[in-house]
Amino acid sequence: MLLEKLEHYKLILASGSPRRQQFFKDLHIPFEVRLKDVEEIYPEHLTAEEISDYLAKLKASPQKNSLQEKEILITSDTVVWHNNESLAKAANAEEAYEMLRKLSGNWHKVITSVCFTTSTNQKIVNHTTKVKFKDLTDSEIWYYIKNYKPFDKAGAYGIQEWIGLIAIEEIQGSYTNVVGLPTELVYKTLLHMISNYNY
Repeated sequence: MLLEKLEHYKLILASGSPRRQQFFKDLHIPFEVRLKDVEEIYPEHLTAEEISDYLAKLKASPQKNSLQEKEILITSDTVVWHNNESLAKAANAEEAYEMLRKLSGNWHKVITSVCFTTSTNQKIVNHTTKVKFKDLTDSEIWYYIKNYKPFDKAGAYGIQEWIGLIAIEEIQGSYTNVVGLPTELVYKTLLHMISNYNY
C-alpha cells in the first residue's frame, strides 16, 4: 500500500487547484501545499505534451533547491490540444465562448503532465485523454459560462460540471486526467519512486 510506504516521506503539492487537492485527499495521501508563483511561458515551438511537460517542470523550479531529503514535490499542468493549438485558460467570457465553439462537435485531447521532484532527482510523466463534444448551441455555451465561469480551466470547461453532463459524448482514456490529474498514473509513479528510493 502506498500509504504505508509514504510514512517516512513528506509529499508537497505545489498546486492551488481544489480539484487536484481533493484527489490527494480521496486517495488518503497526506500532503502539504506549498505555492510559488511562476510565469507560465513556454517556447513557441513546443506542441501538445511538450508544453505540459515543460510547464510542469517549470513550476517545480522555484522550490527544487530548497527540498529536504525524502520530500517529494509534485507539480502539474494540463493542456487542451485541438487542431494543433493549445487552448489555455480563458481570460474572459468571450475567450471562453470562442474555445467552446471550437470544441463543439469535435474531438480534442486533454494532456496532463505531472512532475515529481526530490532533492536529487526529477521524473515527468504524462497522460492523454481524447474527449468528444456534441454540437453545442450558443445558448448552452452561454448558460455554462454565465453560471460556472470556467476561467480557471484549460479549454474553458470542467468535465465534472454541467457541461460535462450534457455535452460529452465519448471519452477515451482517464476521466480523472480530464478533471486535472491522472490519479492512477500518479499512484503508480509514487509507488515506483519510493520502492526504488536510493538517493
